[in-house]
Amino acid sequence: ADVMRRGDELPHVAPTVTLEEGLVEMSRKGLGLTAVVDATGKLLGVFTDGDLRRALDGGADLRATRIEAVMTRAPRTVRPEQLAAEAVNHMQEHRITALLAVEGQGQLVGALNIHDLLRAGVV
Repeated sequence: ADVMRRGDELPHVAPTVTLEEGLVEMSRKGLGLTAVVDATGKLLGVFTDGDLRRALDGGADLRATRIEAVMTRAPRTVRPEQLAAEAVNHMQEHRITALLAVEGQGQLVGALNIHDLLRAGVV
């Protein structure tokens, strides 16, 4: 079973969106993060609940701050062909709940969520 989230289920925004717009995308997709991609779909960074907390603690303005200013650059990723069990080990090791999948030159293709993986029984 393919537990990877793709297409419309995949949270992603442009680097120039505001924190507020990024939050809307995160809430709509329910992964606790959003990928930040350029016009060609290349992954530039990730914005997580943790990044949000740090941004707000730092006094960031939700409507004025661009997401590229507070995103995590070079986030941890997996390749779509990697085994789900590997991805789960990776998440547990780094204490993260979701991983973005990229292929080629860093093109975003999907996201894996630990809860989806556990539900699918791949671990």
